[in-house]
Amino acid sequence: MKAVGRALALAALLPCLAMAASPAMASPARTPAKAPAGAPAAAHARAQVALALTKVTPKTLTAKSKIEISGAARNRSGRALAGLTLRLRYSAQPVTSRSQLDQLASGQQTALPNVAPQQQSLAQATRPGVTQGWSFRTTAQQLGLRAPVGTPGVYPMRVEVLNSAQQVVGGLTTFLTMMPKQRSFKPVAVGWVLPLIDRMHRANDRTFIDDELTKELAPGGRLHRIVEAAATTGTPVTWAIDPALLDDVRQMASGDYYVKPAGAVKSVRKEKSKVAATWLASLKNASKGDPYFVLPYADPDVTALVRRKTTGDIGVAFDARNTAFVAQILGRQPDAHVAWPASGVGGPGTLEQLAKYALKDGGSFLMSSSQFENPVTGAQPNATTALQTHLGVKKALLYDQTVTQILNEGARSASRALMSEQRFLAETAMVAAEAPSVQRTIVVAPDRLWDPADGLAKNLLTYTKAASWMREMPLRSIEAAQPQSRVFHGYSDNYEKYELGDVHLDQTRAIAKRAATFKAVMTGPVKISYERAVLRLESVGWRTSPGRAKRARKELEDELGDDMDRVRVVPPKNKRVLMGGSSGKLPVLVENTLHDQSVRVRLVVTSENTAKLKLGGLEPNDAVIELGPGERAQRWIPAQAAGNGNFGVRLDLQIPGAGGRTYGDGETITVTTTGYGRLALLITGGGLAVLFVGVGVRAIRARRRRKAEAAGDGSTGMGSPGTGAPGAGLPGAGFPGPGIPSAEYSGTPGTGLPGTGRPPGVPAWPAAPGTASGTAPAGADAAEPAGDAAGPAGARSEDPAAVPGPADGPAAGRGEHGRRDGG
Repeated sequence: MKAVGRALALAALLPCLAMAASPAMASPARTPAKAPAGAPAAAHARAQVALALTKVTPKTLTAKSKIEISGAARNRSGRALAGLTLRLRYSAQPVTSRSQLDQLASGQQTALPNVAPQQQSLAQATRPGVTQGWSFRTTAQQLGLRAPVGTPGVYPMRVEVLNSAQQVVGGLTTFLTMMPKQRSFKPVAVGWVLPLIDRMHRANDRTFIDDELTKELAPGGRLHRIVEAAATTGTPVTWAIDPALLDDVRQMASGDYYVKPAGAVKSVRKEKSKVAATWLASLKNASKGDPYFVLPYADPDVTALVRRKTTGDIGVAFDARNTAFVAQILGRQPDAHVAWPASGVGGPGTLEQLAKYALKDGGSFLMSSSQFENPVTGAQPNATTALQTHLGVKKALLYDQTVTQILNEGARSASRALMSEQRFLAETAMVAAEAPSVQRTIVVAPDRLWDPADGLAKNLLTYTKAASWMREMPLRSIEAAQPQSRVFHGYSDNYEKYELGDVHLDQTRAIAKRAATFKAVMTGPVKISYERAVLRLESVGWRTSPGRAKRARKELEDELGDDMDRVRVVPPKNKRVLMGGSSGKLPVLVENTLHDQSVRVRLVVTSENTAKLKLGGLEPNDAVIELGPGERAQRWIPAQAAGNGNFGVRLDLQIPGAGGRTYGDGETITVTTTGYGRLALLITGGGLAVLFVGVGVRAIRARRRRKAEAAGDGSTGMGSPGTGAPGAGLPGAGFPGPGIPSAEYSGTPGTGLPGTGRPPGVPAWPAAPGTASGTAPAGADAAEPAGDAAGPAGARSEDPAAVPGPADGPAAGRGEHGRRDGG
């Protein structure tokens, strides 16, 4: 089982072994020390055998300590390496200065003259890709380590891999710290600054561009490890908090939120985050009693903004509206005033802006020690100095750049984390040993996006509290110390290449201008804001992620465009309007489809050919349109055309009271004018209607006539042209027709004619099919005089088409009798 356990442990170390074996703790910001004469070239090349550190005990040596240094080796040469052996080199003399410590960490071998008597064979690691564990167990006495007198002593230990030709093909350097029995030094005062800063995760205020923050907040995540370390150690720290981070976490914890990765068509709804709520509660508990200061919202690249002379957003980022909710979440106001430029460096312009907003009520800059010379008096440097600004002299707290680099190195792997711990103990011990009678101070401020390996942050805070050569101290106590006089280097031009680029900032400014235009038309409570979104695009965090910054910028640009298009002029179908005649009114519709924001715009309509189409203006009260969410409004624009044709008309919205500033893109429509006015069209249409009615009446009469003719018994269907005698084949008036009982035709007294109500000599209406004789057929004109016997189907006798001339004989289309003289 032990063998299995060792195999699993070694397998877990494989990622750690991907590192270079020679200078294990070389600082990325420093120029590596030159190799001394005679040093093997392999010391500065990619080692053929990678080494990882897994255990170093004890953390503090005494003269009687038992020492164990363990790790693993892996052959990464791609070929077999015969005769590999492992040895331990060291110096029995303690390191004398921090500069010597730095040189040893960079891989100098000749400064380590001693070799431990035992060596180990790496028979398994001779094969390519094979990992093998190793361990050195010895004592301080066997190594002959001489205990220092009165002060801590730091001893370098280097593990090296040799091939069959005794050439170094891999190695790493670490340090052991020994404490003397009798102590005659002042412990170093160490003040910690823990950054709570993250990359930007939102484009606009409503939608996240990724859900990576959930991983950072969950157990094992970067932000979770930092908060947990502070909560479990009790070491006093000062928190540096970016409001944008807490804004994101609060958004996730307060309810459902939406994630739309760059390039995605739709956003995905995420449920209220329990992870985010738990992290906020943990932060509140961990920071209880610790001071904190607030960075400007989204930690904008102040240096880049100053260089481009666009400093307005710096004040916006410091505005209380953008930072006040940090106090709401933590339940107390910030109790430290610190201005921390990106990477701890900044020129006069940057420092002026930071002092103006962050230090107006007092406080200090937090800057890198690499920006300052050591005291000219030859005294050992401390963390407190002063800077002259246009706002007066301001204190500056200088965090130790070497220690910061050591901490950053520990973010890569468990092996690197262990080496960082050993180096941190060694560096702080050397600070105490360099000037044992002087009270030294150090500020430790990891990188903004510090990602410590699991357990590293907790261990470092624990050592700060437990190591006898260190004394934990709040930042404000170090700030209260008398400042040293140190020369400020200023801002090197070499740093400019690390700032946000001009292309990114130019496009961000264009978005900011459009967002300002959008805000200018809003009325009432502003519920849609792009102020913080613009600040997020200006964040220092984009310096190392230009591709991701481009995607975020595009996403925000699209979101803003979609929101602005919800307030617009609605063009007519096909963008064409027909205007009959030389004058008329053009309808224009304006709408606001924003869900919860009222707006106020001015409508401006412009003819593109004023010689042919002149447009009248709107009354001032009509030109300015106020729309609530989801509302529409229509306006009518007087128009006068000087001819026929197609003319372009611009429909634009403007910001009221902004001197004609245009809102949105507007619309262009085409107005088609004709020579016919509305009245002319009505008259023409009326005439056509009369014509169509007349033609219809004639058609109906003709149809009824044909029906009447078809109802006869073979005769012509017309009576005799005589004076009332029965025509051939038809009974005379007063005689019943065939098959009709005569009883139906009872006489009317005083008429002399049976079955009629007419005077003598007046013929009766012929019986239309299906009607009783002597009654008017359906459709007959009731106002017709009885003497003008109309033809069938209501045709009037006055109709020239229904009354033939004298030569025509019996009148076509007439009834039973023709027109009687004197009727």
